[in-house]
Amino acid sequence: MTRSTSWSLPSLGALREALLRPGVDDERLTAALAQAREQQPPPVVWLLGKAQSGKTSVIRALTGSPRATIGNGFQACTRTASFYDFPEQAPVVRFLDTRGLGEVTYDAGEDLAFCESQSHLVMAVMKIADPDQGAVLDALETVRRRHPEWPVVLVHTSLHELYPPGSDHVMPWPFEAEPLPETVPSDLRRALAERRELAKALPGHAPVVSVAVDLTLEEDGFAMADYGLEGLWRAIEETATFELRARLQQDPGLRDLFSRAAHPQITGYSLAAAGAGALPLIDAALLPALQVRMLHALGRIYQQPWDMRRSSEFFGLLGVGVLAGYGLRWAGRSLVKMVPGWGQTLGAAWGASSAAAVTYALGKAADFYLARTADGMPVEAEAIRRLYREAFEQGLHLGHDRGSE
Repeated sequence: MTRSTSWSLPSLGALREALLRPGVDDERLTAALAQAREQQPPPVVWLLGKAQSGKTSVIRALTGSPRATIGNGFQACTRTASFYDFPEQAPVVRFLDTRGLGEVTYDAGEDLAFCESQSHLVMAVMKIADPDQGAVLDALETVRRRHPEWPVVLVHTSLHELYPPGSDHVMPWPFEAEPLPETVPSDLRRALAERRELAKALPGHAPVVSVAVDLTLEEDGFAMADYGLEGLWRAIEETATFELRARLQQDPGLRDLFSRAAHPQITGYSLAAAGAGALPLIDAALLPALQVRMLHALGRIYQQPWDMRRSSEFFGLLGVGVLAGYGLRWAGRSLVKMVPGWGQTLGAAWGASSAAAVTYALGKAADFYLARTADGMPVEAEAIRRLYREAFEQGLHLGHDRGSE
């Protein structure tokens, strides 16, 4: 398909003005985000487990979000399930939580219907000291008989409940070994061996991987609060058809809490931009409006609102040459002036990859800028421009990521 080359570029002053006074119709932008999500739906991690099994702890550990609590941020979608989008405004993943297993007769039909048109990883969360897992296993059997191709991760939680009194975790984490070593407490070793046998009996041909974790709070007093988290990530990477870790963590070793919080926001808005870029008719103002909302989200993470000085410095450091050379160009055939000054006729719409790359590069540049200035450190123009160029190349791949490849 031939694309127009007669692009028009908004001035840096217009960008700064939009960041300071967006003038965006929030209702229209929210509707556009919803439409973009239909084009680029987040993958679904379906959590099966009884109440108090540790599902909340699993979500918190994977996302690093303290808000991820059952009932806080979750929205009902069926009679027995609710979903949690992370991040909320521009999600990179959707967690589907099935409630009440073991308390009521559970019919998986509604939840299956909700899930079947979406990407999947089924994660069954079972407290290791609770032997009554019949309801969870029945639900898993129903799912796997209907979808034998769906992978399953069995997450065995609260290991410390089967430790001898006063014991701490076995170091290093030993639970990928088969058989389990003698250093694992005997009650725990026996319970995990029984669970592994149950996993082998599940129908279906896709992988079923068991992993043992103990995800506690710092005040619980154990040597590690996220014991087994790396093992859980490996189990997910072994079974999932989408790169969940790349969506949630730029660098698995990153310990900067601000950058860790910023990365899924940047990825989420970039995927939303990719979804918008894939639409046959798109408001030219939609992509910059998404990007402005992303920049404000990053400012809140760093507690640095975009005032006149900060926004002028940021765009000045990037420079018009970098912005023009690496795709700060928005196009569309149906133009709505959601952001003043950008309602120009620009030609054929950009594709998903270009929209994602521009947004991702802008977000990573803003993250770098905010992190440096928050620490009182200078920002060199060449450093931020180099980062923008590198992030643009990385972001080109986001437009092809549908979570099911």
